[in-house]
Amino acid sequence: MDWSALIEFDKQLLLWFNGSDSLFLDGIAKTLTTASTWIPMYLGMFYLVLKNNDNFQRVMLILAAAGLCVFFAGSLNDLFVKPEVARWRPARDTEIAMMVDVVNGYRGGNYGFFSSHASNTFSLAIFFSLLVRSRVLTTALIIWSLINCWTRMYLGVHYPLDIMCGLLWGSLVGTGIWFLHQSIRKRMGNTLGFISSQYTTTGYQLSDVNVVISIMVLTLLYSIFKSCFMILF
Repeated sequence: MDWSALIEFDKQLLLWFNGSDSLFLDGIAKTLTTASTWIPMYLGMFYLVLKNNDNFQRVMLILAAAGLCVFFAGSLNDLFVKPEVARWRPARDTEIAMMVDVVNGYRGGNYGFFSSHASNTFSLAIFFSLLVRSRVLTTALIIWSLINCWTRMYLGVHYPLDIMCGLLWGSLVGTGIWFLHQSIRKRMGNTLGFISSQYTTTGYQLSDVNVVISIMVLTLLYSIFKSCFMILF
């Protein structure tokens, strides 16, 4: 394989995704890429887990599994993979940095391979999709992860290849942690499936799933209003 051609294509593809002349999009991307923006959604997911599991051990098992997703998908990457591969972020790569649009001076850390935003969000999306088994939630979580991926390329802090590898690793981590969760959960007993129009097959109430979806929609609306406010004032 001609790696130099792949790297060059990766750079050109990044420039297609990166930046715009729109202050509105700049504001949305910067808001949505910030971890604190999604705190309400994380609280909504915690509510979903807490409300639909009647045992403290099961709740803690799910929280521990989510923590492992973040650890294996993102933390290990930040500690070992990024400094070992040492691929410069686009906004810091001397070969391309002058062509990269930067928003409010934000360039990220030095190295960007692979994207922890992509791997973290996708690992959680896969894990909770397998756990809850709601098509609506699965679609929403995948969109949430892809939105985060878009912001990283728009802001010029990750190449598309960084994103793709992050998504691949995140999917493997999320699936693996789900299998681990299932193995432990079976030892706790009571793993019967649900057949009801009010619940998913794994016992999660659809009205509680809708709470999470509503929070995600409100978060997106918040980012839009915040961006408009920043432009006007």
